[in-house]
Amino acid sequence: MKTFGNIIWLLFGGILTALEYFISSIILCITIIGIPFGLQTLKLGILALWPFGREIVHKECAGGCLSLIMNILWLLCGGLWIALSHLLFGLLLCITIIGIPFGLQHFKLATLALTPFGHDVR
Repeated sequence: MKTFGNIIWLLFGGILTALEYFISSIILCITIIGIPFGLQTLKLGILALWPFGREIVHKECAGGCLSLIMNILWLLCGGLWIALSHLLFGLLLCITIIGIPFGLQHFKLATLALTPFGHDVR
């Protein structure tokens, strides 16, 4: 069922979402300062490419204060808008019964988009 959900996800917009994350990751990684943020958008892109069967886990040695500072910078520089867009898409998809599993995947992406530092995708 996970594979079927992922294939439908890819066909109906998942590939475009992942492509946007990968392009922004490459652009961010071009600069030295943007590399940590580029790695986090890469993490979001991987999850957006194949979300069913994946989970977000909290890292135990997450970096402490540095992780908190990076998450605050992430929120101020666009992470909040990314999370809100995933939240909106999730709410729209949850209107229909068929769209509920896809809406839940957008909610998963929204939680990672809020605080990507200190979390891992498995």
